[in-house]
Amino acid sequence: MVEKNTDFDKAVDRYNTDCLKFDFAKKRGKPEDVLSYWVADMDFQTSSIVLDKMTERISHGIFGYTETGERYFNAVAGWLKKHHDLDVKEEWLVKTPGVMFALAMVIKALTEPGDRILIQEPLYYPFKQVVEDNGRVVVSSDLYLKNGRYYIDYEDFEKKVVNNHIRMFLLCNPHNPVGRVWSREELERLGDICLANDVIVVSDEIHSDLIVGDVKHTPFLSIKKEYEDISITCTSPAKTFNLAGLQISNIFIPNRTIRHGFERQRDAAGYSQLNTMGIVACEAAYLYGEEWYEAVMTYIKSNLNFLRDYLKENISSVRLIEPEGTYLVWLDMRELNLNEDELEDLIVNKAGLWLDRGAIFGRAGEGFERINIATSREYLKQGLDSLKEAIENYTGICNYVI
Repeated sequence: MVEKNTDFDKAVDRYNTDCLKFDFAKKRGKPEDVLSYWVADMDFQTSSIVLDKMTERISHGIFGYTETGERYFNAVAGWLKKHHDLDVKEEWLVKTPGVMFALAMVIKALTEPGDRILIQEPLYYPFKQVVEDNGRVVVSSDLYLKNGRYYIDYEDFEKKVVNNHIRMFLLCNPHNPVGRVWSREELERLGDICLANDVIVVSDEIHSDLIVGDVKHTPFLSIKKEYEDISITCTSPAKTFNLAGLQISNIFIPNRTIRHGFERQRDAAGYSQLNTMGIVACEAAYLYGEEWYEAVMTYIKSNLNFLRDYLKENISSVRLIEPEGTYLVWLDMRELNLNEDELEDLIVNKAGLWLDRGAIFGRAGEGFERINIATSREYLKQGLDSLKEAIENYTGICNYVI
């Protein structure tokens, strides 16, 4: 099988496809002609081999209830072993339509209304939403920024765990939006605190394949045998192969009691079999998608290099927080000395850009913006050129630009 979809400079028109990223600007309060870099999917067609496998299934013409078998598990397990040296067992696997669905089910199954759940802000905002929407209380042990890199405050983390009687911690690794890929040592320090205090660790590892720095992703589950009893690991091909709309995630829960509680809650939500095409796409991606995956990672890294150089040469007042993982880049705009409303006006109305404003990731995100660089180089440059011009023309800011 020959891979065909590796020309990522070729722009794909996503308008008028009911695309959340491009077709709903006006409905979400943005100008219709805004340049869109917000939601976390790619502007690239997925692997042509994955498309071929989906086409074969479509030609069959029957889309009844579909379940997975040994071949599916072997495809998923093989990918995790090859890329992350993670050994999983088939009985650990619970399939869901998405990681956020899984988080909701975990929260419902393993905590009670009013319980406190720990996160680390600035953090992907649906984490906080899913906690609060289910009547639980968010406690954040904020990450801290030092010399352009984010770190964990372990003393604060442990204090928050003990003082708030925390029973669940939502870990994001790689971290969205700050781009950290937590080291084995960092994860072990967190894990030991959680182990000592009977805290369940729900590890969102959906971005684990998207490593852009000189680091290695370490699955939380792989660190210590003891962590098997307290860990829930959330994986998916959605970000890696641009399959989010097919709604498929693979959740690994070694602890039988926790797993059965999760399954009961999933069943209570009325969910059973997965999307047929999601199953086909996931299996095909993990079995045949290596060439496309390597090509797209090369392109994303080249876009990151372009972004880094562009900011340095053209917009020195906007500072790149160097990412180690994800294609979502965290930009420090605090040097512009704008309040949140002024910054939003600059980005949306003056630059004509739709980014994710940092404040929605928590108070620790104020003054930052998140930009998606999984797009064509031409489109990325168009957005950066607009940002440069807007900053140069915005009253009181132009002196910050070289």
